[in-house]
Amino acid sequence: MCGRFIQITDPEKITTSFSDLEIDVAALTEYSPHYNIAPSQNIFTVLNTPTPKLTFTHWGLIPFWAKDKTIGNKMINARAETLLTKPSFREPFHKRRCIIFADGFYEWKGTGEGKAPFFIRPINRAPFGFAGLWGKWIDKHTGQDILSSTIITTHANAVVAEIHNRMPVILSPDHYRVWLRADPVSDNTLMSFLKPYPAQEMEKYEISKVVNNPRNDSVECIRPV
Repeated sequence: MCGRFIQITDPEKITTSFSDLEIDVAALTEYSPHYNIAPSQNIFTVLNTPTPKLTFTHWGLIPFWAKDKTIGNKMINARAETLLTKPSFREPFHKRRCIIFADGFYEWKGTGEGKAPFFIRPINRAPFGFAGLWGKWIDKHTGQDILSSTIITTHANAVVAEIHNRMPVILSPDHYRVWLRADPVSDNTLMSFLKPYPAQEMEKYEISKVVNNPRNDSVECIRPV
């Protein structure tokens, strides 16, 4: 799974990955680096609208039929293997895909002394994009439109498997344009993108348990122990 990650790259740098990108004003004016993003927080996301759009989404997919947005707390991840069979994910997979940019993610390994946190990222330390799905939910009490998202996961590569059996799908930049197409794309094409990131291009290291508390949001979260 993916339950915690970081976004520290200035959103203006993300725009260099796209030749045509609409940017929500809030994505620029309210930017600040985050070293400990937890579910239900707002995250930078590029939506597959007719012109791809960089905006904030609520982390935890809220289906349009949901009575309460708290259901999103249970839908922070979507398993790649069941995207075509789970009703909550099947339609978004076909119509509402997104890319959630990140600079690394966390996972915890069970030990005899409790769970040890690890930070995981590409060896080149460049920002990357998680494959995701998004949706729009209308709060009937306030009339507010809430954009939400979920991160797709797959089985772990050799680096992550030493800690956990699942990992988030990290898209190849070569696949960004197709993943964000607003018109139909074949299931086979999309599913072919949802593979583990190459283990030889990834690194991990143990970090301080300061990351265990989501209120701790500083560079201390990713310092090696």
